[in-house]
Amino acid sequence: MTESTPMLVQIDEDKHWWFASRTRAILALLDKYAGPGKNGRRVLDVGAGAGNMMHNLAQYGDEIVGLEYNPKPIPVARERGWDVRQGDATHMPFEDESFDIVALLDTVEHIPDETAVFNETFRVAKPGGTMVVTVPAFMWLWSNNDVINLHQRRYTAPELKQKLEAAGWDVPYCSYNNFIVFPLGAGVILLRKWLGKEPDMSSPHFDDDAYQVEMEPAPGWLNSILEWVGKVEVAMLKRWRLPWGTSIIAIAQKRKN
Repeated sequence: MTESTPMLVQIDEDKHWWFASRTRAILALLDKYAGPGKNGRRVLDVGAGAGNMMHNLAQYGDEIVGLEYNPKPIPVARERGWDVRQGDATHMPFEDESFDIVALLDTVEHIPDETAVFNETFRVAKPGGTMVVTVPAFMWLWSNNDVINLHQRRYTAPELKQKLEAAGWDVPYCSYNNFIVFPLGAGVILLRKWLGKEPDMSSPHFDDDAYQVEMEPAPGWLNSILEWVGKVEVAMLKRWRLPWGTSIIAIAQKRKN
């Protein structure tokens, strides 16, 4: 039995339960649908930011390239040794059929023209290539946190699947995640809205000049519990499609010619 691809903890973001849980889910599904190991593949991280996921994604290819619209985080990514290029996800500076794996991780919800993003990722993917997508779920969970992070929309799983298929992708897997914590997460969002106590832009956790989005910190004991919950959920995601959650994770594949 092949061992799962490990989550490589190298930066502070990896230690936050939300990012750690998302990373484990991404690696588990890439193992299942693209296969573990580098195998001479090329990987593209769309919306790479400061390269915060590239050390994990690099386990799936001998070459990894990042694309980032915002110029601010690119020097940080390059200082870390990553090839991150400035560009627009709706007009990517890459040749047709040039990547085996594409990652679109909490990126497309920031971009007004989502159709162009899905079309462009399809164009640059090789036949037989795989894309992993993560997005926030449910417009009724829209909050000031979405405004702060410049989101354009949140999705439902059927909606995301339909939009990927419209761009030509096959979608063998599309599931909600953050399923176990959903009652707590959704409850906190709705309670804050009702009480008028949503996060605001003066918070030190939301800095316009920061090179990455900061998640609200959790106490160490709570972070450990939620990270354990995330490990349980990854085991569930490997077997089933979950019926609700605060996020969605999907695998899209481009048919071989």
